[in-house]
Amino acid sequence: MNLVIVESPTKAKTISRFLGGDFIVKSSFGHVRDLPKKDLGIDLENDFEPKYVIPTKARKNVTDLKKTAGKADKIILATDEDREGESISWHLVEALGINKLKKANKDLKVERIVFHEITKSAIEDALKNPRDIDQNLVDAQQARRILDRLVGYKLSPFLWKKVARGLSAGRVQSVTVRLIVEREREIEKFKPEEYWSITAKLKSDAPDLKNSEFDADLIKIDDKNIDKLEIKNQKEADEILHNLNSAKYVVENVDKTESTRSPFAPFTTSTLQQDAAKRLHFSSKQTMMLAQRLYEGIDIGEEGSTGLITYMRTDSVNLSEESLAKAKSFITKEYGAKYSELKKFKTKSKNAQEAHEAVRPTDPYRTPESIQKYLSPQEFKLYNLIWQRFIASQMPKAIFDATAIDVKAKNYTFRANGSTIKFDGFLKVYPVKITENDLPVVKKGEDLNLIELKPEQHFTKPPARFNEASLIKTLEKEGIGRPSTYAPIISTILARNYVVKDRSRYFHPTEIGILVNDVLVAHFPEIVDIKFTSKMEEELDEVAIGKIKWVPVMKEFYEPFAKLLKEKYEEVSKNDVTNVQETGELCEKCGSKMVVKMGRYGRFVACSNFPKCKNILKPPKNDKPAVETDEICDKCGGKMVIRHSRFGEFLACSNYPKCKNTKKIIKGQITPELPAEKEPEESEEAAE
Repeated sequence: MNLVIVESPTKAKTISRFLGGDFIVKSSFGHVRDLPKKDLGIDLENDFEPKYVIPTKARKNVTDLKKTAGKADKIILATDEDREGESISWHLVEALGINKLKKANKDLKVERIVFHEITKSAIEDALKNPRDIDQNLVDAQQARRILDRLVGYKLSPFLWKKVARGLSAGRVQSVTVRLIVEREREIEKFKPEEYWSITAKLKSDAPDLKNSEFDADLIKIDDKNIDKLEIKNQKEADEILHNLNSAKYVVENVDKTESTRSPFAPFTTSTLQQDAAKRLHFSSKQTMMLAQRLYEGIDIGEEGSTGLITYMRTDSVNLSEESLAKAKSFITKEYGAKYSELKKFKTKSKNAQEAHEAVRPTDPYRTPESIQKYLSPQEFKLYNLIWQRFIASQMPKAIFDATAIDVKAKNYTFRANGSTIKFDGFLKVYPVKITENDLPVVKKGEDLNLIELKPEQHFTKPPARFNEASLIKTLEKEGIGRPSTYAPIISTILARNYVVKDRSRYFHPTEIGILVNDVLVAHFPEIVDIKFTSKMEEELDEVAIGKIKWVPVMKEFYEPFAKLLKEKYEEVSKNDVTNVQETGELCEKCGSKMVVKMGRYGRFVACSNFPKCKNILKPPKNDKPAVETDEICDKCGGKMVIRHSRFGEFLACSNYPKCKNTKKIIKGQITPELPAEKEPEESEEAAE
């Protein structure tokens, strides 16, 4: 009897379909061993040796696996192919006593197999090519786990004592919060600059023109390109309008060129999460949950349960030769040979494993529409996105006819840009938002009629807040975390109330998030330093490929960290951090002074006689009325009023809901609010 062990029951069910009656496929239900919950579980005096335990919820299943393993002729470990999966296989060997079983039964074989997709051919091929457990990958995962435990269990109690109970710090989560806090401060400090643009609405008298009118923007004065902020106010704009009185508008130049747009590479974990956020408004956690289901297997009628996509945790854009051949065959059959163009993409990440594949459908002929009835609406949307991206990656560039018309009026030059799609290429499958602007056919030297000169006031905008897509892109760019960690990082900082999302899915730091960040930046700068965190990730990658050993990495980090932590316990006082203030009121229960304290959900008013008196005043509900101001809405001319939200005061148009214009109030200065976006593992350790 051959025993195959995988992580999940869904995966077990799918794989069992492809194997004969002499195979039994069982699930480990995730990790079978972990560090203990109630103590550090790391021997700091003995090279950071971890003390693993079998969690209570896993004990019954481990006992069952042990019994089955004792009867097996061959044990096949078929967990996922990344560090986490490799670690689970290693822990299974330890928890099930497989090495003891091998000593007792010399004929017992133990194999490790890996595959990128859960299909019959992939499983059969993996069984033909077993390998040993990769100890380097195990060490890399173990090092990350221990690092996260050390930071969580050592630094979180410091925050409890110096700030408020229930807080946590994390090696990666704290850096992520810092990014959001610093972006918020950039926005607060931002001072908008006024500038103006001038557009000429022109018309050609050429006969038989359907689109004879077009807009051209002022780009040059005295043949010198003007900067975006060149025209600073209405006075300067009016002066230009005055100078253009009675000017003749003549076509100075017509430039026609052919431009192209290349298809995107197939998805990695990061780009999948980013596009799912932008196009489908899925959170990174939701995207990974859905992708997991598509990978492990969906029952699609007569075919039964089968994996629909390749493994979804990857930073490689590599594609197998078999998948390229299938894509070419499908595209040629469905769209014609002119739409097929074989492409191989090079992974930018220097530590990506090219043996891994990009996220793609296991069979391009399994179109989204053909299996839609077997999928939930969310599963269908994500599968459709993955399928489209993969097929489009093997299609040619889109070709555009681009036209630029320069128009001279006295010493001013206006330009109109237009483009039309000449060949849709990959856009046929993977739609990208493109604005086509078909300009009229005009000739050099042709006189044009001025219909209107339109000056328009603008203000520079602050940098945009992070949403899930832009945050993940930044984390990846800065080398913070890895594909498997993005979703749990974001989930953690939301769950900890360090950040919140607004209705437009932008992240805002909370009061407690800002305070915790400031404490860590002031006293543990390396922990929240982007370059330091990125360096740690690189070292973990080097452990994974066997370039360095994991214990020296631990020592290099922990020894100075432990020394600094000891110093800060003595140096930092809670009152200095939280700035406890008296309210001037007395406690109605014991007569002591009431003070403003800091808790994990922000500031609150409580009795200073704590813990003898536990009187706490809940903040009143926000029922403040709107206050009218002298500010005029720049969209409809209505009065702007001060309204209140969970993020503080802001200006809103009094004509709401007819006009939804809002502006942010920043230290007495009003700046335009950002518009709502139209498109838009390993978990961090924390003290228990």
